Amino acid sequence: MLRYPTKFLLLALPVLAAGCNQKITHTTAVAVDTAIVQPVIISEQVQFDSDDPAIWVNPQDASKSLVIGTDKATEGGLYVFDLQGKIQHNLVVKGLKRPNNVDVAYGLKLNGKATDIAITTERFTHKLRIFSLPDLKPVDNGGLPVFEGETAPEFRDLMGISIYTSKAGKMYAIVGRKTGPKDGTYLWQYLLTDDGTGHVKAELVRKFGQYSGKKEIEAIAVDNELGYIYYSDEQFGVRQYYADPEKGNEQLALFATTGFKEDHEGISIYKTSANEGYILVSDQGANQFHIFNRAGTAKNPYAHELLKIVKVSANHSDGSEVVNVPLNETFKHGLFVVMSDDKTFHYYRWEDIAGKKLKINR
Repeated sequence: MLRYPTKFLLLALPVLAAGCNQKITHTTAVAVDTAIVQPVIISEQVQFDSDDPAIWVNPQDASKSLVIGTDKATEGGLYVFDLQGKIQHNLVVKGLKRPNNVDVAYGLKLNGKATDIAITTERFTHKLRIFSLPDLKPVDNGGLPVFEGETAPEFRDLMGISIYTSKAGKMYAIVGRKTGPKDGTYLWQYLLTDDGTGHVKAELVRKFGQYSGKKEIEAIAVDNELGYIYYSDEQFGVRQYYADPEKGNEQLALFATTGFKEDHEGISIYKTSANEGYILVSDQGANQFHIFNRAGTAKNPYAHELLKIVKVSANHSDGSEVVNVPLNETFKHGLFVVMSDDKTFHYYRWEDIAGKKLKINR
């Protein structure tokens, strides 16, 4: 990979400490590689408008893992790709009413069987759509309505989705929307269970999440091991909350508030140990990712220091996802998938993103 001299930027990094209304600001030198990291694979094109990817790791054979991406259109769908970026036409789901984001989870009990699932938001029907993996068969009885009871129609237009699986095995869907209230109830969280017929049902368990009112909240990511939810309050920053609804709705951190050219978008978490790793946030207008420390500091676990900014060739990237396990000879240390606005998804090797500054799982 071609590299050029590294530049350093002095950035003020505000962090909102837990239980504190005062921002703590410190200044640090941040490495910005001027080289544009190139993908090793660019997927085949979707029909209309690529938007957000998820990665399903095949537990039997990692080399047969799948990338699932949304095609965001009125008659859109879920596209399924292999690790060479080839569309798996027998698995593609067509006819979804503007699907936005997608996530995957492992081991939801349906008919007593642990079932991996892909879940996507269908904006124009105000429903979650859920499909079993790897066969992409619907397990939702046609969709699960969410944001019920909202009087403003635009408050029901779904966008973001992420799944939290607790240590006790409970599975929750955290859902965002095109717009919503500023009173701390922008995101709704649903418990996913079997309805008794082998299909999924969703039970509302909480409403939470501050909103600046600047644009919208789409990108949501969950750290299952540490039990946190992160989401992009676009053009404002990244907010952090507990994922467990029993731990309350206190905002734990607000970071990534400076240095972004346009929208804060896709969030991905690369884990190097039980507690350590990196939080990657798309700086959409600049075609780059800001990479923050996952673990925080010894004094404040919610102080996510900016470590590095990486430029990528994916254009105007909205959604992204990363896994930290070896998949094949190409992706020995993990795979980072990034949406590009030319109807494709870009596949990057983690070591190309990490460079010399970040850790690599070996």
